[in-house]
Amino acid sequence: MNKGEITRQQILDHAVALASKVGLGGMTIGSLADDLKLSKSGLYAHFQSKEALQIKTLEAGAEKFIDTVVRPALKAPRGEPRLRALFENWSRWPEESSLQGGCLFVQVAAEFDDLSGPVRDMLVRLQRDWLDGLVNAARAAVSEGHFRADVDPEQFAYELYGVMLMLHHSARLLGDPKAEERARTAFESLLQSRRSNAQPFAS
Repeated sequence: MNKGEITRQQILDHAVALASKVGLGGMTIGSLADDLKLSKSGLYAHFQSKEALQIKTLEAGAEKFIDTVVRPALKAPRGEPRLRALFENWSRWPEESSLQGGCLFVQVAAEFDDLSGPVRDMLVRLQRDWLDGLVNAARAAVSEGHFRADVDPEQFAYELYGVMLMLHHSARLLGDPKAEERARTAFESLLQSRRSNAQPFAS
């Protein structure tokens, strides 16, 4: 990796952390340049526009999410064990990635849900990819016999995503000290309602 690539990665790492706090709209090339002690012209040369910087920040955030949440979970067996690994990694990913503002994608979704353009398009694609991943993980739990054959994987993914959104909201906005405990209880309830038998899966 050459010096230019290292600098670009450092910029994107900082951009992801900053955007988790102030959103993509609150992040500017000027603010990044000041934080990183770079010239605006030097930083502009990497991205050419604020929109390009925003898109690359989303892509970098997605890579960080995959490295923190998805890849480690793939080491777990298919089915319920992997769903558990995804839940555990997902619940910790802002802290593991040093995102002081919490989940980057929750922050950005609130900014761009009513807008249009390439940044929103990228965000939608990334979120749909993640939902598809959850659906596939739930589908594997069915095929492995951990979930009943009549379970709707898309509904499971929908409800799990809702649990994680509430965890973020409850922990960060409401300051509920039991936020993680409540999320864990909700997750266990989701699993229990889909299992092919009443007993927890023994991994």
